[in-house]
Amino acid sequence: MKTNTKKLYKSKDNKVIWGVIGGIGEYFEVDPVILRVGYILISVFTAIFPGLIAYILIALVIPNKKEGAYVEAETTNDK
Repeated sequence: MKTNTKKLYKSKDNKVIWGVIGGIGEYFEVDPVILRVGYILISVFTAIFPGLIAYILIALVIPNKKEGAYVEAETTNDK
């Protein structure tokens, strides 16, 4: 039985500041540019401070991606 569980990590390849939005984009298979534009719009309309605090909290909670983490999960064949 193969269990392919996706985990949310900060992106190492697709990052602007800490890789939070890039990691969310990779997890949900959405273009991170669209997420970044949405995040900026939401932050501007909420007076920037709540969006900034939310980004910092999310950056502290989401772990960094370990080397080979995805490779292990995708190449495991349990029969």
